[in-house]
Amino acid sequence: MEERTAQRADPRQLWAEAKSVVMLGMSYAPDSDPLAMLGQPDKAAISLYARRRDYHDVIKGKLKSVAGLLAAQGGVDVKVFVDTAPVMEKPLAQAAGLGWQGKHTVLVSREHGSWLFLGAIYTTADLPVDEPETDHCGSCTRCLDICPTDAFPAPYQLDSRRCIAYLTIEHPGHIDAELRPGIGNRVFGCDDCLAVCPWNKFAEAAHETRLSLRDEIEGLQLTELARLDDPAFRTLFAGTPVKRTGRDRFVRNVLIAIGNSGRHELASSAVSLLRDSSPLVRAMAAWALIRLDPSQGRALAGEALAMEKDEDVRREWLALRPAPELPA
Repeated sequence: MEERTAQRADPRQLWAEAKSVVMLGMSYAPDSDPLAMLGQPDKAAISLYARRRDYHDVIKGKLKSVAGLLAAQGGVDVKVFVDTAPVMEKPLAQAAGLGWQGKHTVLVSREHGSWLFLGAIYTTADLPVDEPETDHCGSCTRCLDICPTDAFPAPYQLDSRRCIAYLTIEHPGHIDAELRPGIGNRVFGCDDCLAVCPWNKFAEAAHETRLSLRDEIEGLQLTELARLDDPAFRTLFAGTPVKRTGRDRFVRNVLIAIGNSGRHELASSAVSLLRDSSPLVRAMAAWALIRLDPSQGRALAGEALAMEKDEDVRREWLALRPAPELPA
């Protein structure tokens, strides 16, 4: 865990009385290959940060401890933020010397690579500032080149509309058909651009026990996840960032992964969800089925269209007839 102080806060931003911002960075660097699950298409790939206790809770506790000491010793006011307000954490962290924003737009540290959680303490204390960090990306473009959906139109620019992390976590609606194949088996988030950063070779595995990986959500079968109803979803992912996405969006992602798996035996999982209560789920069940078993999809399309009232789901059936065969 590192704490640094950024230059004086802009009084027009967030809290007019603040004079300094203390930035905290906490490593969550893995001790194994974070992309290993991508080679197992029948299993779910969940972003490294989400396979553990929600970092918001852990970091907020750390920040409150530091802020409490600052307030008690200095007689100053403090406010703590961990994704709870429009705080520009990455520019502030760079200004405080914790790292620099890499070409993938994520903060990179010479000590911790791309694996840092960030939090901020705004305070009325007039603190000495640390030197800002400079950019050390050089000519490297590994993070840009690996992106499965070409979400980087240029270095240091991210098109969130194409970013798998945004699409699988934040995007509330149907995911564009052209982007679905690139998602692969990533059902929550994406670590590709983070994992290939050369600066990660200097990162030691994180030791915060409250951020330990949860074994029960490691390497889950897509077929198991497709069966989740809302109570089961909430139970399985309780206390993790996955829970906030909600069951319907999560199962939407699972069905995209099933459709991308190339495993014809997984088509039954899609069939079982064709009459789900959620249009998001029904639409991706249709897409996944026709990807994996076009003949069965065509056989069921007429009945499905006769019963289906949701126009988005209907478009999935209509747009995917006849469906292209998957490569062997």
